[in-house]
Amino acid sequence: MENQPKTSGTPINVPQPIRSDGAGAPDLGPRDIMRDLENPDMLVPPITDAGLLPNLKFSFSDTVMTLNHGGWSREITVRELPIATTLAGVNMCLTPGGVRELHWHQQAEWSFMLWGRARITSVDQDGRNFIADVGPGDLWYFPPGIPHSIQGLEQGCEFLLVFDDGNFSDLNTLSISDWFAHTPKEVLSANFGVPESAFNDIPSDQVYIYQDNVPGPLASQKIPSPYGTIPQTFKHELLAQTPIKTPGGNVRIVDSTNFPISKKIAAALVEVEPGGMRELHWHPNNDEWQYYLTGQGRMTVFAGNGTARTFNYRAGDVGYVPFATGHYIQNTGTQTLRFLEMFKSDRFVDVSLNQWMALTPRQLVRSNLHVGDELLNALRKEKWPVVRYPGYSYIPK
Repeated sequence: MENQPKTSGTPINVPQPIRSDGAGAPDLGPRDIMRDLENPDMLVPPITDAGLLPNLKFSFSDTVMTLNHGGWSREITVRELPIATTLAGVNMCLTPGGVRELHWHQQAEWSFMLWGRARITSVDQDGRNFIADVGPGDLWYFPPGIPHSIQGLEQGCEFLLVFDDGNFSDLNTLSISDWFAHTPKEVLSANFGVPESAFNDIPSDQVYIYQDNVPGPLASQKIPSPYGTIPQTFKHELLAQTPIKTPGGNVRIVDSTNFPISKKIAAALVEVEPGGMRELHWHPNNDEWQYYLTGQGRMTVFAGNGTARTFNYRAGDVGYVPFATGHYIQNTGTQTLRFLEMFKSDRFVDVSLNQWMALTPRQLVRSNLHVGDELLNALRKEKWPVVRYPGYSYIPK
Protein backbone atom coordinates (compact mmCIF):
# COMPACT_ATOMS: atom_id res chain seq x y z
CA MET A 1 0.00 0.00 0.00
CA GLU A 2 1.36 3.45 -0.95
CA ASN A 3 2.60 5.57 1.93
CA GLN A 4 0.72 8.80 2.51
CA PRO A 5 3.11 11.78 2.61
CA LYS A 6 2.64 14.06 5.61
CA THR A 7 3.23 17.71 6.32
CA SER A 8 3.25 18.68 10.02
CA GLY A 9 1.45 15.45 10.80
CA THR A 10 -1.36 16.02 8.28
CA PRO A 11 -1.68 13.37 5.54
CA ILE A 12 -1.65 14.66 1.96
CA ASN A 13 -4.01 13.27 -0.62
CA VAL A 14 -1.90 11.38 -3.13
CA PRO A 15 -2.73 12.59 -6.66
CA GLN A 16 -3.39 9.95 -9.28
CA PRO A 17 -3.17 10.16 -13.09
CA ILE A 18 -6.92 9.83 -13.51
CA ARG A 19 -9.00 12.45 -15.29
CA SER A 20 -12.53 13.33 -14.22
CA ASP A 21 -13.90 11.57 -17.31
CA GLY A 22 -12.36 8.29 -16.07
CA ALA A 23 -9.33 8.25 -18.38
CA GLY A 24 -6.11 7.00 -16.79
CA ALA A 25 -5.35 4.62 -13.94
CA PRO A 26 -3.68 4.71 -10.50
CA ASP A 27 0.12 4.94 -10.29
CA LEU A 28 1.08 2.45 -7.58
CA GLY A 29 4.75 2.16 -8.44
CA PRO A 30 7.76 4.18 -7.26
CA ARG A 31 7.12 7.87 -7.75
CA ASP A 32 7.99 11.36 -6.53
CA ILE A 33 4.68 12.36 -4.98
CA MET A 34 5.81 15.84 -3.98
CA ARG A 35 6.85 16.52 -7.57
CA ASP A 36 3.45 15.31 -8.81
CA LEU A 37 1.74 17.66 -6.35
CA GLU A 38 3.69 20.56 -7.85
CA ASN A 39 2.76 19.55 -11.40
CA PRO A 40 -0.95 18.62 -11.40
CA ASP A 41 -1.44 19.56 -15.06
CA MET A 42 1.48 17.39 -16.12
CA LEU A 43 0.26 14.40 -14.08
CA VAL A 44 -3.30 14.84 -15.38
CA PRO A 45 -3.09 16.90 -18.58
CA PRO A 46 -6.19 18.88 -19.58
CA ILE A 47 -8.23 17.01 -22.16
CA THR A 48 -7.34 19.78 -24.62
CA ASP A 49 -3.62 18.87 -24.48
CA ALA A 50 -2.54 16.86 -27.50
CA GLY A 51 0.56 15.83 -29.41
CA LEU A 52 4.13 16.27 -28.28
CA LEU A 53 5.90 19.49 -27.32
CA PRO A 54 9.40 19.54 -25.82
CA ASN A 55 9.88 20.41 -22.18
CA LEU A 56 9.22 24.12 -21.56
CA LYS A 57 10.12 24.23 -17.87
CA PHE A 58 13.19 23.94 -15.68
CA SER A 59 13.75 24.91 -12.06
CA PHE A 60 16.84 26.60 -10.69
CA SER A 61 16.45 24.17 -7.76
CA ASP A 62 17.45 21.36 -10.14
CA THR A 63 20.68 23.03 -11.28
CA VAL A 64 24.27 22.68 -10.07
CA MET A 65 25.38 25.23 -7.45
CA THR A 66 28.84 26.79 -7.83
CA LEU A 67 29.93 27.81 -4.33
CA ASN A 68 32.70 30.34 -3.72
CA HIS A 69 33.95 32.42 -0.81
CA GLY A 70 31.95 35.54 -1.60
CA GLY A 71 28.81 33.97 -3.03
CA TRP A 72 27.30 31.36 -5.32
CA SER A 73 25.82 30.96 -8.80
CA ARG A 74 23.72 28.54 -10.82
CA GLU A 75 22.54 28.67 -14.41
CA ILE A 76 19.96 27.44 -16.89
CA THR A 77 21.23 27.15 -20.47
CA VAL A 78 20.47 24.89 -23.44
CA ARG A 79 22.25 22.20 -21.44
CA GLU A 80 19.38 22.19 -18.92
CA LEU A 81 16.55 23.43 -21.18
CA PRO A 82 17.42 22.51 -24.79
CA ILE A 83 14.50 24.42 -26.33
CA ALA A 84 15.79 27.73 -24.87
CA THR A 85 18.18 28.72 -27.65
CA THR A 86 17.68 32.52 -27.55
CA LEU A 87 18.40 33.32 -23.90
CA ALA A 88 20.20 31.81 -20.90
CA GLY A 89 19.84 32.71 -17.23
CA VAL A 90 22.13 32.84 -14.20
CA ASN A 91 20.95 33.14 -10.60
CA MET A 92 23.72 34.64 -8.43
CA CYS A 93 24.19 35.66 -4.80
CA LEU A 94 26.99 37.81 -3.40
CA THR A 95 27.84 38.19 0.29
CA PRO A 96 28.44 41.65 1.82
CA GLY A 97 31.64 42.66 0.03
CA GLY A 98 31.51 39.62 -2.28
CA VAL A 99 32.73 40.42 -5.80
CA ARG A 100 31.89 39.06 -9.24
CA GLU A 101 35.31 39.86 -10.60
CA LEU A 102 36.24 42.27 -13.39
CA HIS A 103 35.10 40.52 -16.57
CA TRP A 104 33.25 40.88 -19.87
CA HIS A 105 31.08 38.77 -22.17
CA GLN A 106 30.59 38.20 -25.86
CA GLN A 107 26.87 38.42 -25.08
CA ALA A 108 24.66 41.21 -23.73
CA GLU A 109 23.96 41.03 -19.97
CA TRP A 110 20.56 42.04 -18.54
CA SER A 111 19.93 41.76 -14.81
CA PHE A 112 17.09 42.09 -12.28
CA MET A 113 17.93 42.61 -8.59
CA LEU A 114 15.88 40.20 -6.46
CA TRP A 115 16.93 41.41 -3.01
CA GLY A 116 19.72 43.35 -1.34
CA ARG A 117 21.98 45.93 -2.91
CA ALA A 118 25.05 45.83 -5.13
CA ARG A 119 27.53 48.20 -6.73
CA ILE A 120 28.17 47.90 -10.44
CA THR A 121 31.09 49.41 -12.35
CA SER A 122 31.92 49.60 -16.04
CA VAL A 123 34.00 51.34 -18.69
CA ASP A 124 32.89 51.64 -22.32
CA GLN A 125 34.89 51.51 -25.55
CA ASP A 126 35.47 55.29 -25.45
CA GLY A 127 37.00 55.31 -21.98
CA ARG A 128 33.88 56.68 -20.27
CA ASN A 129 33.22 55.07 -16.90
CA PHE A 130 30.10 54.22 -14.93
CA ILE A 131 29.47 53.34 -11.29
CA ALA A 132 26.10 52.97 -9.54
CA ASP A 133 24.35 51.24 -6.67
CA VAL A 134 21.36 49.02 -7.51
CA GLY A 135 18.61 47.77 -5.19
CA PRO A 136 15.54 45.51 -5.30
CA GLY A 137 13.66 45.80 -8.58
CA ASP A 138 16.45 47.68 -10.32
CA LEU A 139 17.90 46.55 -13.65
CA TRP A 140 21.27 46.84 -15.28
CA TYR A 141 22.36 46.15 -18.84
CA PHE A 142 25.87 45.81 -20.24
CA PRO A 143 26.26 45.60 -24.04
CA PRO A 144 28.40 42.77 -25.45
CA GLY A 145 32.12 43.26 -24.88
CA ILE A 146 31.76 46.00 -22.24
CA PRO A 147 33.87 45.23 -19.09
CA HIS A 148 32.16 45.39 -15.72
CA SER A 149 32.02 44.13 -12.12
CA ILE A 150 29.39 43.52 -9.42
CA GLN A 151 29.93 43.75 -5.64
CA GLY A 152 27.54 43.03 -2.79
CA LEU A 153 26.89 45.88 -0.37
CA GLU A 154 25.91 45.89 3.32
CA GLN A 155 23.44 42.98 3.35
CA GLY A 156 24.67 41.18 0.27
CA CYS A 157 22.37 40.58 -2.69
CA GLU A 158 20.80 38.08 -5.09
CA PHE A 159 19.97 38.74 -8.72
CA LEU A 160 18.97 37.20 -12.03
CA LEU A 161 21.28 37.59 -15.02
CA VAL A 162 19.97 37.00 -18.54
CA PHE A 163 22.16 36.67 -21.66
CA ASP A 164 21.12 36.81 -25.31
CA ASP A 165 22.46 33.34 -26.21
CA GLY A 166 21.03 30.06 -24.94
CA ASN A 167 24.49 28.45 -25.17
CA PHE A 168 25.98 30.99 -22.78
CA SER A 169 27.71 29.81 -19.58
CA ASP A 170 28.81 32.23 -16.88
CA LEU A 171 31.70 29.92 -16.02
CA ASN A 172 33.10 30.42 -19.51
CA THR A 173 33.35 34.22 -19.68
CA LEU A 174 36.34 36.51 -20.17
CA SER A 175 37.82 37.39 -16.76
CA ILE A 176 40.71 39.68 -15.89
CA SER A 177 42.29 37.13 -13.50
CA ASP A 178 42.08 34.39 -16.12
CA TRP A 179 43.73 36.62 -18.74
CA PHE A 180 46.55 37.60 -16.38
CA ALA A 181 47.11 33.94 -15.44
CA HIS A 182 47.49 32.99 -19.11
CA THR A 183 49.74 35.85 -20.22
CA PRO A 184 53.55 35.56 -19.88
CA LYS A 185 54.83 37.76 -17.08
CA GLU A 186 57.34 39.41 -19.37
CA VAL A 187 54.40 40.53 -21.54
CA LEU A 188 52.53 41.87 -18.50
CA SER A 189 55.71 43.68 -17.47
CA ALA A 190 56.10 45.29 -20.89
CA ASN A 191 52.41 46.21 -21.08
CA PHE A 192 52.21 47.96 -17.70
CA GLY A 193 55.81 49.22 -17.46
CA VAL A 194 56.55 47.55 -14.12
CA PRO A 195 58.95 44.75 -13.10
CA GLU A 196 57.85 41.13 -13.53
CA SER A 197 57.99 40.78 -9.75
CA ALA A 198 54.86 42.95 -9.55
CA PHE A 199 52.94 39.89 -10.78
CA ASN A 200 54.37 37.29 -8.40
CA ASP A 201 51.10 36.93 -6.49
CA ILE A 202 48.51 37.08 -9.25
CA PRO A 203 45.88 34.28 -9.19
CA SER A 204 46.82 31.10 -11.03
CA ASP A 205 43.36 30.71 -12.54
CA GLN A 206 40.01 32.46 -12.91
CA VAL A 207 38.83 33.94 -9.60
CA TYR A 208 35.15 34.29 -10.67
CA ILE A 209 33.65 35.23 -7.26
CA TYR A 210 35.75 36.24 -4.25
CA GLN A 211 35.33 37.81 -0.83
CA ASP A 212 36.37 41.40 -0.21
CA ASN A 213 35.42 44.21 2.16
CA VAL A 214 32.21 46.18 1.71
CA PRO A 215 33.14 49.25 -0.34
CA GLY A 216 32.81 52.79 0.99
CA PRO A 217 30.14 55.31 -0.05
CA LEU A 218 29.47 55.62 -3.75
CA ALA A 219 30.96 59.12 -3.96
CA SER A 220 34.25 57.89 -2.50
CA GLN A 221 34.58 55.25 -5.24
CA LYS A 222 34.08 57.44 -8.28
CA ILE A 223 37.10 58.08 -10.52
CA PRO A 224 36.68 61.00 -12.94
CA SER A 225 37.44 60.03 -16.53
CA PRO A 226 38.96 62.61 -18.90
CA TYR A 227 36.48 61.28 -21.47
CA GLY A 228 33.43 61.83 -19.26
CA THR A 229 30.66 59.46 -18.23
CA ILE A 230 28.67 57.14 -20.48
CA PRO A 231 25.89 58.90 -22.42
CA GLN A 232 23.27 56.19 -21.78
CA THR A 233 22.91 54.81 -18.27
CA PHE A 234 23.44 51.11 -17.65
CA LYS A 235 20.91 51.22 -14.75
CA HIS A 236 17.11 51.36 -14.82
CA GLU A 237 14.74 51.56 -11.82
CA LEU A 238 11.94 49.31 -13.04
CA LEU A 239 9.78 49.57 -9.91
CA ALA A 240 9.81 53.36 -10.25
CA GLN A 241 7.79 52.99 -13.46
CA THR A 242 4.06 53.57 -13.16
CA PRO A 243 2.53 50.14 -13.86
CA ILE A 244 -0.04 49.52 -16.58
CA LYS A 245 -3.04 48.45 -14.47
CA THR A 246 -5.60 45.95 -15.69
CA PRO A 247 -8.56 44.14 -14.08
CA GLY A 248 -6.45 41.04 -13.37
CA GLY A 249 -3.12 42.60 -12.40
CA ASN A 250 -0.50 44.98 -13.73
CA VAL A 251 2.65 45.10 -15.81
CA ARG A 252 5.82 47.18 -16.15
CA ILE A 253 7.46 46.94 -19.56
CA VAL A 254 11.09 47.85 -20.24
CA ASP A 255 12.79 47.88 -23.61
CA SER A 256 14.88 50.25 -25.71
CA THR A 257 12.07 52.84 -25.73
CA ASN A 258 12.46 53.60 -22.01
CA PHE A 259 15.88 52.00 -21.31
CA PRO A 260 17.75 53.03 -24.47
CA ILE A 261 20.96 51.06 -23.83
CA SER A 262 19.01 47.76 -23.77
CA LYS A 263 19.26 46.97 -27.46
CA LYS A 264 19.33 43.17 -27.21
CA ILE A 265 16.81 42.26 -24.49
CA ALA A 266 13.24 43.47 -23.85
CA ALA A 267 11.27 42.47 -20.78
CA ALA A 268 8.10 42.84 -18.74
CA LEU A 269 7.52 42.43 -15.00
CA VAL A 270 4.04 40.94 -14.78
CA GLU A 271 1.76 40.64 -11.74
CA VAL A 272 -1.40 38.51 -11.97
CA GLU A 273 -3.77 38.53 -9.00
CA PRO A 274 -5.38 35.32 -7.67
CA GLY A 275 -8.05 34.26 -10.16
CA GLY A 276 -6.55 36.45 -12.86
CA MET A 277 -4.99 35.41 -16.15
CA ARG A 278 -2.55 36.80 -18.70
CA GLU A 279 -4.82 36.50 -21.73
CA LEU A 280 -4.47 34.26 -24.78
CA HIS A 281 -1.77 35.87 -26.92
CA TRP A 282 1.51 35.36 -28.77
CA HIS A 283 4.67 37.31 -29.55
CA PRO A 284 5.60 37.98 -33.19
CA ASN A 285 9.21 39.00 -32.55
CA ASN A 286 10.98 36.14 -30.74
CA ASP A 287 10.84 33.31 -28.21
CA GLU A 288 9.82 34.17 -24.63
CA TRP A 289 12.02 33.28 -21.62
CA GLN A 290 10.24 33.47 -18.26
CA TYR A 291 11.39 33.62 -14.64
CA TYR A 292 8.82 33.13 -11.87
CA LEU A 293 9.32 35.31 -8.78
CA THR A 294 6.33 34.58 -6.50
CA GLY A 295 3.16 32.51 -6.48
CA GLN A 296 2.17 29.66 -8.75
CA GLY A 297 0.54 29.42 -12.15
CA ARG A 298 -0.04 27.31 -15.21
CA MET A 299 0.51 27.84 -18.91
CA THR A 300 -0.74 25.98 -21.96
CA VAL A 301 1.31 26.46 -25.13
CA PHE A 302 -0.42 25.89 -28.47
CA ALA A 303 1.99 25.05 -31.30
CA GLY A 304 -0.46 24.42 -34.13
CA ASN A 305 -1.43 21.25 -35.99
CA GLY A 306 -3.37 19.98 -32.97
CA THR A 307 -0.40 20.26 -30.56
CA ALA A 308 -0.71 21.78 -27.08
CA ARG A 309 0.87 21.09 -23.69
CA THR A 310 0.25 22.45 -20.19
CA PHE A 311 2.90 23.20 -17.54
CA ASN A 312 2.78 24.31 -13.90
CA TYR A 313 5.21 26.92 -12.55
CA ARG A 314 6.30 28.11 -9.13
CA ALA A 315 8.77 30.66 -7.76
CA GLY A 316 12.28 29.86 -9.00
CA ASP A 317 11.13 28.13 -12.19
CA VAL A 318 12.05 29.12 -15.72
CA GLY A 319 9.47 28.82 -18.49
CA TYR A 320 9.91 29.06 -22.25
CA VAL A 321 7.56 29.78 -25.14
CA PRO A 322 8.75 29.20 -28.73
CA PHE A 323 8.38 31.99 -31.27
CA ALA A 324 4.79 32.98 -32.17
CA THR A 325 3.13 30.07 -30.33
CA GLY A 326 -0.13 30.86 -28.54
CA HIS A 327 -0.24 30.77 -24.75
CA TYR A 328 -1.77 32.19 -21.56
CA ILE A 329 -0.58 32.31 -17.94
CA GLN A 330 -3.13 31.73 -15.19
CA ASN A 331 -2.70 32.35 -11.47
CA THR A 332 -3.59 29.06 -9.77
CA GLY A 333 -2.57 30.06 -6.24
CA THR A 334 -3.72 32.32 -3.43
CA GLN A 335 -1.04 35.00 -3.71
CA THR A 336 0.02 37.34 -6.49
CA LEU A 337 1.79 35.57 -9.34
CA ARG A 338 4.83 37.65 -10.34
CA PHE A 339 7.11 36.75 -13.21
CA LEU A 340 9.47 38.25 -15.75
CA GLU A 341 8.99 37.62 -19.44
CA MET A 342 12.02 38.39 -21.64
CA PHE A 343 12.82 38.46 -25.34
CA LYS A 344 15.92 38.67 -27.49
CA SER A 345 14.74 41.92 -29.02
CA ASP A 346 14.98 45.68 -28.65
CA ARG A 347 11.19 46.01 -28.35
CA PHE A 348 8.40 44.34 -26.41
CA VAL A 349 5.52 43.32 -28.71
CA ASP A 350 2.58 40.95 -28.51
CA VAL A 351 -0.64 40.08 -30.34
CA SER A 352 -3.87 39.76 -28.34
CA LEU A 353 -6.36 37.11 -29.43
CA ASN A 354 -9.17 39.28 -28.01
CA GLN A 355 -8.08 42.31 -29.99
CA TRP A 356 -7.58 40.37 -33.22
CA MET A 357 -11.10 38.95 -33.04
CA ALA A 358 -12.64 42.29 -32.03
CA LEU A 359 -11.11 44.08 -35.03
CA THR A 360 -12.06 41.41 -37.55
CA PRO A 361 -15.47 41.52 -39.38
CA ARG A 362 -18.14 39.92 -37.18
CA GLN A 363 -19.51 37.60 -39.87
CA LEU A 364 -16.05 36.25 -40.56
CA VAL A 365 -15.48 35.43 -36.88
CA ARG A 366 -18.98 33.93 -36.59
CA SER A 367 -18.60 31.64 -39.60
CA ASN A 368 -15.06 30.60 -38.68
CA LEU A 369 -15.74 29.65 -35.06
CA HIS A 370 -19.52 29.00 -35.09
CA VAL A 371 -20.02 31.46 -32.22
CA GLY A 372 -23.00 33.65 -31.51
CA ASP A 373 -23.62 37.25 -30.55
CA GLU A 374 -22.79 36.70 -26.87
CA LEU A 375 -19.07 36.44 -27.62
CA LEU A 376 -19.12 38.94 -30.49
CA ASN A 377 -20.87 41.58 -28.40
CA ALA A 378 -18.47 41.05 -25.53
CA LEU A 379 -15.55 41.67 -27.88
CA ARG A 380 -17.22 44.86 -29.16
CA LYS A 381 -17.82 46.48 -25.79
CA GLU A 382 -16.61 50.05 -25.61
CA LYS A 383 -14.68 49.33 -22.43
CA TRP A 384 -12.74 46.16 -23.05
CA PRO A 385 -11.19 44.74 -19.86
CA VAL A 386 -7.76 45.22 -21.41
CA VAL A 387 -4.82 47.60 -21.58
CA ARG A 388 -2.55 47.76 -24.64
CA TYR A 389 1.16 48.37 -25.15
CA PRO A 390 0.13 47.66 -27.89
CA GLY A 391 -2.08 44.63 -27.49
CA TYR A 392 -0.89 43.84 -23.96
CA SER A 393 -3.88 42.68 -21.98
CA TYR A 394 -5.46 40.50 -19.33
CA ILE A 395 -8.72 38.72 -18.85
CA PRO A 396 -10.19 39.67 -15.47
CA LYS A 397 -11.15 37.29 -12.70
